[in-house]
Amino acid sequence: MNWYLEVLKKYAVFTGRAHRKEYWYYFLINFLIITALLLVDNMLGTLDKETGVGLVSSLYMLAVLLPGLAVAVRRLHDIGRSGWWVLLSLIPIIGPIILIFFLIQDSMPGDNAYGPNPKEATA
Repeated sequence: MNWYLEVLKKYAVFTGRAHRKEYWYYFLINFLIITALLLVDNMLGTLDKETGVGLVSSLYMLAVLLPGLAVAVRRLHDIGRSGWWVLLSLIPIIGPIILIFFLIQDSMPGDNAYGPNPKEATA
C-alpha cells in the first residue's frame, strides 16, 4: 500500500526514476480498487453493460490518470528510455505488448540521464 500512496504523493512528477516495485504495486492496487468500484457501480445500477464502465469507477479512473502516466514515465526513465515511449500504448495490440516488455525490465545500474538509481538509494 505504501507504493500506491507514494505514487499518489508524486501526483504529477514526470521527472526522476521509479523502481519496478513502485510501478507494479501501484498497478496491482489500482486494478483491485477499480474492480471493487465496478462492483459498487453494478450494485448502484450505474454500470453501463455495453462499455463495462460505471460512474464511480469512471471518476476514480479519471482521478488516477495523471499519477498513472507519471509513474509509467518514471519507470521508463529507470530503464533509460524517454517518457514519450508511453505513447506506444496508443498503437493497437502490439504497442501495449512492447510497453509491458519495457516496464518489466530491470533498472539501469548506476545513474542515468534521468537521475540516480532508486534501487541503490534504498539499499
